[in-house]
Amino acid sequence: MEKRFRVGLMVPSSNTVMEVDLYRHLPLPITVHPARMYLEETTPEGERRMISEEVRQAAKLLKTLRPNVVVFGCTSAGALYGPDFPQEINKRIGAIVGCPVLDVMTAVAEELNRVKAKKLAVLTAYSRELNQPIRLGLEGLGFQVLSIEGMGITVNFELATPTPQEIASFVRQSTLPEEAEALFVSCTNFRGLEAVPLLRELSRLPIVTSNQAVIEKIKRMASS
Repeated sequence: MEKRFRVGLMVPSSNTVMEVDLYRHLPLPITVHPARMYLEETTPEGERRMISEEVRQAAKLLKTLRPNVVVFGCTSAGALYGPDFPQEINKRIGAIVGCPVLDVMTAVAEELNRVKAKKLAVLTAYSRELNQPIRLGLEGLGFQVLSIEGMGITVNFELATPTPQEIASFVRQSTLPEEAEALFVSCTNFRGLEAVPLLRELSRLPIVTSNQAVIEKIKRMASS
């Protein structure tokens, strides 16, 4: 029998997109096993509360399935406390689960480096107050954010509401700097991966999304 590669997924409770994307795009023998962290508001306050009150319990639950890797599946929360926070929270979770931990921003950075993009246009589902940590997180990883535009959604469940067509329409109405080398679509509860075929019709830029970057990183880890 083929040996399974088990992915523990720590995901906000109101996220309805990330685990679906992973199920659709990760081949067997990779399996996905979520633990939910209570979150309703996509605001700095809501995400800080999720980190302080929910992370430890979710990690304890995932430990019991003996995962090969655990993913902290929230882009904006991972960037909330500055560019060093992903390493800090990965270490905190890793001490509980006893396996490697992957945050979204690290996966995104690897994917952007893979397509040799340093100058970025960024599209998010978020409000301006969460766009700023995303900008600082990317800049702390060595990228230049030329533009960042968000849809202004502050209810986490509603991040999944825009259809791929609506995401493409938002990009069409946005100003993508001519010198940009890639478009990063941020948020694990955003249907950005589904929108990629439409976005490719609008722009020559390589397109990286939060969930796509995590999927590609998991594939590499499972095959190594």
